[in-house]
Amino acid sequence: MITRRALAASALALPLARPALAQEGDYPARPVTMVVPWPPGGPTDTFARVLAARLSQDLGRSFVVDNRGGANGTIGMTQAARARPDGYTIVLAPNSTYAVAPHLYQTAYNQERDFVGAGLLASSPLFMLVPRNSPVRSVADYVNLVKASRQGKVYANAGVGATSHLATELFLQMAGLQVTEVGYRGGGPAIQGVLAGEADMFFMPGAAVMSYIQSGDLRALGNTMRVRSPFAPDVPTFEELGYPGFEVVEHVALLAPAGTPAPVLQRLNAASAAALAAPEVKPRLDSLTVTPDVRPVAEWPAYFAAENAKWRDFVRARNIRVQ
Repeated sequence: MITRRALAASALALPLARPALAQEGDYPARPVTMVVPWPPGGPTDTFARVLAARLSQDLGRSFVVDNRGGANGTIGMTQAARARPDGYTIVLAPNSTYAVAPHLYQTAYNQERDFVGAGLLASSPLFMLVPRNSPVRSVADYVNLVKASRQGKVYANAGVGATSHLATELFLQMAGLQVTEVGYRGGGPAIQGVLAGEADMFFMPGAAVMSYIQSGDLRALGNTMRVRSPFAPDVPTFEELGYPGFEVVEHVALLAPAGTPAPVLQRLNAASAAALAAPEVKPRLDSLTVTPDVRPVAEWPAYFAAENAKWRDFVRARNIRVQ
């Protein structure tokens, strides 16, 4: 039998449930901090600022970008993992941060346990490039040149664990090549190193090199996605060139501390999809060679598990380490 005391207790509990649901439904009710675990000025930061500005406009609350760079994004992720899971601290990060860095650094957080995904948002290609004065006109030319060279060749690495580094290592593995690495602190110095003749080849995200491709200072030999990029439609994919399964994509996702309410994640996902689909936003995304690729929240666990396992196994197989 239901006692009067039980009825009274349940009646008291009902008002307590309503405010929580109302708060989730009214999200955001105050400014949101969007942690970007990379320094200002790079492609991830620029994309974040485009998205944050549009979300602020559409949702009527400020989305404030907070750059926390260092250690391939793990410093910013450490900060975000400690935040309250209420949707007012979120993270915008590339897959080199959430699927690669945990296998290179000792982190104070567990990526799988301490974060949830509000969804994948966008993708961008990388390109294999050589300088203007290179005799190489194709990937096959490069492979033949390396195999015939007695002096050895050098590739530029913009950062251990970056998608550009992983793309290079994957290519060298599949092509059966040994090429000496020269390290640079970031994409800008790596580009200048190749232009100056310090390295013969490198891989870089489209956002960093498209202007050089268009000017002819760098020659793109291959595109790392499974389909040709609309930003460089004449550049073949590696699959087309005889490298089956070759795919390295710069994916950007929106994450939140574990425990963030599901309605908040859904709200962020839907608002991001609308923001990235806005006609006014397209020119900005095109300048970054970014294609909106917003996937449902429900797809995040399977995507993350596959991406995480792929790069965990590859980092181990190639013995990639942070010096």
